[in-house]
Amino acid sequence: MTNTPDTRHLAALRTHWKRHKTFPSMAKLAATLGLSSSGSVFAVVGRLSEAGYLERVDGRVAPTRKFFSYPVVGRVRAGLPQLASQETFEALNIEDVLVRDPNRTSFCHVRGDSMRDAGLLDGDVVVVEANALPKSGDIVVAVVDGQTTVKYLRMDASGAWLLEPANPAYSAIKPNDSLEILGVVVGSFRSYRR
Repeated sequence: MTNTPDTRHLAALRTHWKRHKTFPSMAKLAATLGLSSSGSVFAVVGRLSEAGYLERVDGRVAPTRKFFSYPVVGRVRAGLPQLASQETFEALNIEDVLVRDPNRTSFCHVRGDSMRDAGLLDGDVVVVEANALPKSGDIVVAVVDGQTTVKYLRMDASGAWLLEPANPAYSAIKPNDSLEILGVVVGSFRSYRR
């Protein structure tokens, strides 16, 4: 959707959702969209529904998955710059990338720097999939001797499981009594605004 009045209307609806975690009622849609007539509101809702951003559920207007998608503006090099592309890009929903099964997915905040060489930094959020069969080499969230940590799951020469950091300043953790794997880390993200 190029920069049109409907783009601004979609932006207003997304802003409302971010602030209130709910969608405005039909009575309040006119004020949210900055429109004065109910006919204009119905026309905007119709166009945004046709574009796949909204749908009607039980007589109410509701956001779709596309409503929560954001534009992908291409690939960007981390090395030498490249010419900017003028092609049209897809929309991407973060959940589609990070969550395979919402019923088995949770998030954990990373604290400390023991996994920095694996790219997990203090303040990052890891996406954890429970009930996934962990294997040696997976990054896992585990409870070892009653304490929670995120580490590589490894098997030592004797066949015993241990938890290995991704920072040489830390030692591997061998459980004394118990080791429970809460889930396998399947992704991570960070915000540069705290």
